[in-house]
Amino acid sequence: MKAVITALCLLIGTAAQAQDLTIFAAASLKEPLDQLLLTQPGVVVSYGGSGMLAQQVIAGAPADLVFLAHPDWMQAMDDAGVLTPGSRIDLLGNQIVLVAPAGTDAFALTPEALTRALGSEGRLAIGMTTSVPAGLYGRAALESLGLWDAVKDRLAEVDNVRAALTLTERGETPLGLVYRTDARVTPNVGIVATFPDASNEPILYQAATVAGGDPAAEDLLDLLASPEGQATFAAAGFVPLAAP
Repeated sequence: MKAVITALCLLIGTAAQAQDLTIFAAASLKEPLDQLLLTQPGVVVSYGGSGMLAQQVIAGAPADLVFLAHPDWMQAMDDAGVLTPGSRIDLLGNQIVLVAPAGTDAFALTPEALTRALGSEGRLAIGMTTSVPAGLYGRAALESLGLWDAVKDRLAEVDNVRAALTLTERGETPLGLVYRTDARVTPNVGIVATFPDASNEPILYQAATVAGGDPAAEDLLDLLASPEGQATFAAAGFVPLAAP
């Protein structure tokens, strides 16, 4: 009987581990979100491009909470009926910038200056301009400022904003378009130009629980919106938007 009880305990423990809460989150959130979740055992975070993550949830990927960087992708999930009705909230803002390897001089956002910064063969690392939020925001800003024609044939499009940062950090591209918060995570790049807020729609991070997911995800959503959560993201350079 003792052996049976021991076996049952092991099975229960395994089942509990299998029921970890899963968050799908934009890659740009990694450092502050990891820090905030240090006191939340049993939470697993899958980071990636918001468009890719949203499509996975719509296709049935097992997630309990989503925390993405563009309201269009949150709306797509809402329209597909995969989010818990009424759970979607605004949490954070951000800003897009151009980064270059550390020590590169800043320059004005003009076609001539941008072309010079890219050099004869260089490319601009950027999230995919049809799906990755930083790429969507970036293309809109480039078009708004009359810069798109100077770079549209010289893009290195990648599947999330951190990949754009990595290409630039390694010197594989002379410039990368990333969020201001991304530029803070490595000393190997510096901001060389900042896009004015008016050049693109406001950058908005939203979160929601997934319909049919673990009800405990509601507590995680509350944590993200709490003063503690908002302060953690503010310390990383994000703009807190959740109501106190």
